[in-house]
Amino acid sequence: MGILDSLLGQVLGKPSTQSPLVTALLGLLGNQQSGGLNGMVQQFSSKGLGDIVNSWVSTGKNLPISAQQVQQGLGKDTLSQIASQLGISPEKASSQISQILPQVVDKLTPDGNINQADIMSKGMELLKGLMK
Repeated sequence: MGILDSLLGQVLGKPSTQSPLVTALLGLLGNQQSGGLNGMVQQFSSKGLGDIVNSWVSTGKNLPISAQQVQQGLGKDTLSQIASQLGISPEKASSQISQILPQVVDKLTPDGNINQADIMSKGMELLKGLMK
């Protein structure tokens, strides 16, 4: 159990079925060493997925992403790490991530800008919403 899960349990008193996935994504997006959210946006863009990921950051409509595009954007190593954290296969992880990543990034960038310093506080708000 991560520190974020522990805090959520204390604050909300109940787990969410999506919280492990969201927690894993927030860990990735909040990780300064890997470039955080901005680094992920750049990584997806460099792999031809810039229009998709930039739609999540902007204030307009979020474009969908496929499980295969998630694999392409995150790379095998990162996807394997997330899958391992969740105790599922990389294929299942990419499928689940494709369903939730656009909304997570959208919620973390409500004004259309990436503010890396504010990722964790917005992430906590997002998780609180999932727990209701």
